Amino acid sequence: MRVERWDATRVRDRAGDLAALLADTVAAGASVGFLAPFTHAEATAWWREREDAVRAGRVAVWAAVDPEGRVSGTVGLAFPDQPNSRHRAELVKLMVHRRARGRGLGRRLLTTAEEAALAGGIGLLHLDTETGSPAEELYRSAGWTEAGTIPDYAAAPTGGLRPTTLYFKRLGG
Repeated sequence: MRVERWDATRVRDRAGDLAALLADTVAAGASVGFLAPFTHAEATAWWREREDAVRAGRVAVWAAVDPEGRVSGTVGLAFPDQPNSRHRAELVKLMVHRRARGRGLGRRLLTTAEEAALAGGIGLLHLDTETGSPAEELYRSAGWTEAGTIPDYAAAPTGGLRPTTLYFKRLGG
């Protein structure tokens, strides 16, 4: 499995492949911002909308590609545009396709984003994830610190409101 940082052109050109991953993630019940039913066309449009942000350097995207060329995972970093926030970034859309779960890919993507952030001068990362989701164990085991929980933060893909837990991680010491 290769993990590659994708530029804006690659995100645009492979938006359909990224969409298949996003649609699979939503279909599996992950609360990543979308409601069911969620079509491949909607997922493709969402990824194509990321192209300008990637080109402008506001978002960085890494994709895990299996030996058959399928996108099996992704992770992103979103960088604030305010001058007093340039030391931090938000970890976004860490997703692993159901066919690739349970093999350490989520950890590898997380580590890739953390190392890239540190190399780019970022000293603090933050994220939010659905409270009680399997992702929480990944973040805790990777040294992330829970900052708190917000009730009724986001709707699950099937409806009902769910809480989210905020995490942060200081990088480089």
